[in-house]
Parts: sequence; C-alpha cells; structure tokens
Amino acid sequence: MHELDFNGKRVLVIGGCIGNGIAQAFRAKGAEVHVCGTRANAADYSAAEGSDLEGLHYAQLDVSDAQSVEAFVPPFDRLDVLVLAQGAVIYRRGEFEMAGFRKVLEVNLMSLMACATKFHAMLKASQGTLIVVSSTAAYHATKGNPAYNASKTGAVGLTRTLAQAWAEDGIRVNGIAPGLVDTKMTKVTTANPKRLEGAITRIPLKRLGTPQDMAGAALFLASPLSSYVTGQTLVIDGGLIL
Repeated sequence: MHELDFNGKRVLVIGGCIGNGIAQAFRAKGAEVHVCGTRANAADYSAAEGSDLEGLHYAQLDVSDAQSVEAFVPPFDRLDVLVLAQGAVIYRRGEFEMAGFRKVLEVNLMSLMACATKFHAMLKASQGTLIVVSSTAAYHATKGNPAYNASKTGAVGLTRTLAQAWAEDGIRVNGIAPGLVDTKMTKVTTANPKRLEGAITRIPLKRLGTPQDMAGAALFLASPLSSYVTGQTLVIDGGLIL
C-alpha cells in the first residue's frame, strides 16, 4: 500500500478553515471524512469564507459547550484519525477580561481534552492517530492575546502528555503549529495591507501559509511514514519563528 493512501480509513476533523483544508486533503487520498463545525448545516458555509465541504460528511458540534461534546453522537462507530483544529481568538484586549479569557481557553484547550477522551476508545480500537492543531504562538509572546497564547502553549503540552499516556493503547498523538495562515481568523492582519506587508517581511519564505500547507503535515503525521513519531508538534510557519 502506498504510504499516503487512506482508502478504507475514516477521519474526523473538528473545526476551522485549516481543518477544512486538512479534511479535503484526506478525502483526496481516499479517506471517508467527517467534519464538525458550529453551524447548523453544511449549507451555512460558503466557499467565499474558504470553506469547501464537498464530499465531506458534516455534523454540528459547538466545542465551546462541554455538555454538547459529551452528548454528541457520532454518525460512525469506527475512527482511524482524529484532527482537532478548533480555535478562537478575541482581539481588542478582550482576552484581558476573565470572561474572554475563559471563553478562549474553553475552545482552544478544554475542548481538546474533551474531544480526545471522547474518541479515545475508537482510536485505541483502530490503533489510530490524533493530531492537535496549535500555533506558533506557543513558542513566543503575543502581547494582545494572553488567552490565545496560554491555550496554544497548553495544547503543545497536552499533545506531549497524551502521546506518552496513550502510547500503550497504540495511539500516536502529534501536533501541528501553523504560523501565519490566510484564514478567517487572521483577517485582522491579512486584510490590512500595511500589516500584511510587515508580516511577510518577517517570514523567510516570503508568503503566508495556506490550509493546504498544513494538510501536508497532517497527512504525514497520520501515515505510516511517521510510525515512530509521537508527542511532537511540527512547526509549519515558513520560517517565521526562526
């Protein structure tokens, strides 16, 4: 079998524009791919927002609500790959207020553990893989966003620890730390020409990342090519934090 052939494999991707790019990459390699987002139906997403749900099985799940995660009934009984790509950020100093801080932590960190443990038994049964999408923010300060930073730093630590804890169950756990990727969440930078120019000058590869750039790393981490890799977070940032 070709190492990047996912025919017969079932993948669940939770959240985000980056998640959507990863989901389509797995579908292109033959996987049956399920995705979860916060909106009621797949039709509520548009291509203009960077969402492409063609060929994907969609279910609504609001990971900011712990009870929703607990009550969620997946439309499948077997899972090979779980990708956790949910994310939230609050700008204009909203994360310095406790309500905002808690809200971001709930989505970016608490829900990772909730989703990981929910699907642990299925991943154990398939000797599967878990991939956590964090951020390069885990490796440097982000002045206006303490909750985003703390949660992404926590996500990297959680990735390491779950990898160690679940190795005995045959589950590999790894992460991806994207740099500046052109998505809905980064519009505060990418839609501002001056900010965008400043950002690109700091990236050695001189361009923004794309969800497809992240997808390549996810395919690798879910494949036999990375069979001896666990607990690692791959920084995919065009050299931004060098």
